[in-house]
Amino acid sequence: MPHAGPRVLIVDDERDICELLFRVLEKEGFVPSLAHDAETALEMIRLGIPELVISDVKMPEMDGIELLRRAKKLDPDLPVLMITAWGAIDGAVEAMKIGAFDYLAKPLDMKLLTEKVRLALKGKRKPADKRPPVPTDRNESIRALHEMMGPSDAVKRIVEDVRLVCLSNFSVLILGETGTGKELVARGIHAASRRAEASLVPIDCGAIPESLFESELFGHEKGAFTGAIASKPGKFEIAHRGTLFLDEIGNLPLGSQIKLLRAIQERSFYRVGGTHPVQVDVRLIAASNQDLRSPAVSGKFSRDLFYRVSEFAISIPPLRERARDIMHIAERVRADANKELGKQVRGFSGEAARALRENPWPGNVRQLRSVVRRAVLLAKDEVGPTHLVFDEDPIPEIDVPPDRRESAWKGLSLKEIVRQTTMDVEKNVITDVLRKTGGNKAKAARLLKIDYTTILAKIKLYDIRVDPETDAERL
Repeated sequence: MPHAGPRVLIVDDERDICELLFRVLEKEGFVPSLAHDAETALEMIRLGIPELVISDVKMPEMDGIELLRRAKKLDPDLPVLMITAWGAIDGAVEAMKIGAFDYLAKPLDMKLLTEKVRLALKGKRKPADKRPPVPTDRNESIRALHEMMGPSDAVKRIVEDVRLVCLSNFSVLILGETGTGKELVARGIHAASRRAEASLVPIDCGAIPESLFESELFGHEKGAFTGAIASKPGKFEIAHRGTLFLDEIGNLPLGSQIKLLRAIQERSFYRVGGTHPVQVDVRLIAASNQDLRSPAVSGKFSRDLFYRVSEFAISIPPLRERARDIMHIAERVRADANKELGKQVRGFSGEAARALRENPWPGNVRQLRSVVRRAVLLAKDEVGPTHLVFDEDPIPEIDVPPDRRESAWKGLSLKEIVRQTTMDVEKNVITDVLRKTGGNKAKAARLLKIDYTTILAKIKLYDIRVDPETDAERL
């Protein structure tokens, strides 16, 4: 695809003028976008979208002079051309004093306008074939990612993958369970890339209703639907020259996948209610907690979109497979929590450290961080096993013994009967699994997919005892 031309923002409440300027500038090789009020224009300037602004002086609510004043505060180097009514020289002089590049009087001379646009942009825009420089802090960004994730061999492989792909424009697919740090890796790639000076814009694909998908990603024009009281840029526009991070892309409905694929392929899209294409330069990083190849085969995920987003894939193993990283991350979280809480918790006791290492961590790093932060809050000098709360929903204690049978159900509510029956089943299942694991509580917890401290609590609650001859570790 040819390199996109300079991005020019046209600001005018008169739609006929906007449409005319749009067609002229587009024909001359520019990439125009529209704003019909000053507030929308300022939002687009804040996002770094335009390289040049053409604004009418006379507009309702906020006029062009005030827009110019605010735009110059946001970006002093942004060239602004003002359009004035014929003979309104006072407004033109004021605009030039504030910092307008030049002004044009109505009726507009389109040839003169395009000449002034080119002159204003001369020397400001980088040559199309010149690649942005490698970030000077690239190695530091990669080292920081390594420090955040841990010392394991698995992390070393991830960091090398990041180092390999960061300077390219490859689309990257990051695979891993929920909470493993997929967004952390995405931010590491962006920070070490040539796009680091622009934004990384994250979007949770699972949180967008299909009816709002187009508006969220592509933006909308004023009046496009009920409640659209102003034009709004979408995530693609906000991420221009930067990175768009599509988290849990596998949750997108098939219809949304098709619209996304079209925007990626064409590098352009229409705002909802818009009549002109918006062109963007965006790098794509996607993440998923499931293997997209299997859903692709079954038709739940577009094959074409899968190939587009997976030019390079990075897989993050779950925390339970990265034993060396657990205490490294725990110590880092402890230090951060100390600063946050103004405490001096010095570390973890041996028993607490063992519990952390043996826990299966179904919630991965996210769960570990939550557990350690809470432990630091509870601890005084050192984190002990009693400060580690792995289960958010502890078993409630009730006065009725868990081995109550049907003969004792009389007078109890259905809810109480169900709870007692559930406790009976829990006790029998845990006892049976402990016998099969020779009394190894950590292994039993993994088989039952529960936290280590949860199984300890249930063993104590139900007074579970295993034959000492088969008990590998005393209960």
